Amino acid sequence: MRVDGSLRGRLLRRMAGLLAVLLAVSGLSAYSNGRQAADRAYDRTLLASARSIADGLSETDGSLRADIPYLALDSFAFDSAGRIYYQVLDIHGQLVSGYEHLPGAPANAPLTRDYPALARFYDAHYRGQNVRVVSLQQPVSETTLSGMAEIRVAETEEARERMARGLLVDTLLRMGLLAVCAMALAWFVVTAALRPLERLRQAVDERSPEDLRPLPPVTVQRELLPLVSALNLFTGRLRNLLERQSQFIADAAHELRTPLAALKARLELGLRERDPDAWYRTLEEARQSGDRLSHLANQLLSWARIESSAQAIAEGGAEPVELGSLCRELGLALAPLAHARGVALAFEGPDEVWVTGEPTLLNELLSNLVDNALAHTPPGGNVILRVAAPAVLEVEDDGPGIPESARQKVFERFQRLDPQRGGAGLGLAIVGEICRAHQAAIRLLDGASGGLRVRIEFPPARRAEEA
Repeated sequence: MRVDGSLRGRLLRRMAGLLAVLLAVSGLSAYSNGRQAADRAYDRTLLASARSIADGLSETDGSLRADIPYLALDSFAFDSAGRIYYQVLDIHGQLVSGYEHLPGAPANAPLTRDYPALARFYDAHYRGQNVRVVSLQQPVSETTLSGMAEIRVAETEEARERMARGLLVDTLLRMGLLAVCAMALAWFVVTAALRPLERLRQAVDERSPEDLRPLPPVTVQRELLPLVSALNLFTGRLRNLLERQSQFIADAAHELRTPLAALKARLELGLRERDPDAWYRTLEEARQSGDRLSHLANQLLSWARIESSAQAIAEGGAEPVELGSLCRELGLALAPLAHARGVALAFEGPDEVWVTGEPTLLNELLSNLVDNALAHTPPGGNVILRVAAPAVLEVEDDGPGIPESARQKVFERFQRLDPQRGGAGLGLAIVGEICRAHQAAIRLLDGASGGLRVRIEFPPARRAEEA
C-alpha cells in the first residue's frame, strides 16, 4: 500500500488553499470597493472646487473673467499629497484661466447622476501622470455674454490610491487574522474528528494475530461504520478461509495417514514371507497403494493450486480461453486411457466457444470430469465431451449416475458414494471449487442413457483478438 501523506495535512492544505483563494478574491474586492469609495469621496471635493471656481466667474467688457478663490483649491491640502490642476474656458472654448491643454471629457463620458450639476467625471493622463478630472458646465447670462462656460478641475491619483491601499491592507489584515484563527480551529476540529480513527487503530493494533473475531464495539461516527463493517467482513472471510484450510489439512492428514499405514503394514507382512509368490503379491499390492497415494497427492496439490489461481482470477488475471480446443486436446491426451478401458471418448460442439478463465484450472476441471467419467463408465460405454454456445460445457457418461439426494454431497471434500471403489473423494470437489473461482454454475443431471451429465455454464467471453 502506497502512503499518500497525512489525512490531516491534506485537509489543512486544501483548507489553506481555499482560504488563500478567498483572501485573493477578498483583496481584489476590497481594493475595488476602496477605490470606488475613494473616488466618491474625492469626486465630491473636486466638484465642490469646480463650483467654487464657477461662483467667481464674471463678465468684464464683454469677456469672461475668473476670480479663483483660494479655498477652491486649498480643500485638497490637508488630505492629498498630489497636485491640483484647473482650467476655465469661456463660452467659445477659449482659455480664461488655469493650466493649458488639460484634457477634456470624452464624448462618451456621461453626466453624473450623483450630484445636481451638469458635471462629468473621467480619468485622463496629464503631464505624465494619471489624473481624475471633473468638467462642470456653468451657465453664463450677462448683457453682452450668454452661453455655457466650462470649468475643469483635475487631481492626481496618489491620494485615491493611498486610500484604496489603506482599505485593502486593513481588509487583508482582518482576513488574515480570521484565516489564522480558522486554520487553528480547523486543526482542532480535524484532530477531534480523527480521534475515532485512532481508537479504531488501537482496537486493531491491540488484537493478537490469532484473534479474527469481529471488532469490539467502539464509539465512531456514522461515516466510519462502513469501514468497521468492511473490516469485520474481511476478518470474517479470512477466518473462514483459515478454518477451511485447517480443516483441509486435517482431512488430508487423515486421508494420507490411512493408506500410508496400510502400505507400511503390507510391506512389513511381505518381509516376513518366505514364498517368492507372496513377495510378488505384496509388491503388486504396494504398487497399487502407491498409485492411489500418488493420485491423492496430485489431487491435494491441485487443490492447493486452485487457491492461488482463484486469487489470480479475482485480481484480474483471467484471460479468454477457447473451450472447444481445450476439450479436443484433452480428449486426444486421454484417448489411449479410454481405449485401454474399453470406453469410447467423443467430442461434440461448434468450432469456437470462448470463456474467461485461467487455462491451467480449466484443464484441471476437464481432467477431473473426464477421469471421473472414465472411472465410472463400464467397458463398452461412452463418454461425451460437449460444448455449446454461448459458454456451456457438458461431460456425459454411461455409468451408474449419482442419486439426486447425493448430488450436493459429492462436492464436499473426501466424500465417496462408494468407499469400495477407492478414490480420494476430491475430483468433483475440485471441479466445484474451480467453478466457483470462475463464477460458473454447475449442475448434475441425468444422462441420456441413465448415466451422469455434468453441465457447467460459464460467463461468456469475447474472442482473444477482440479482448
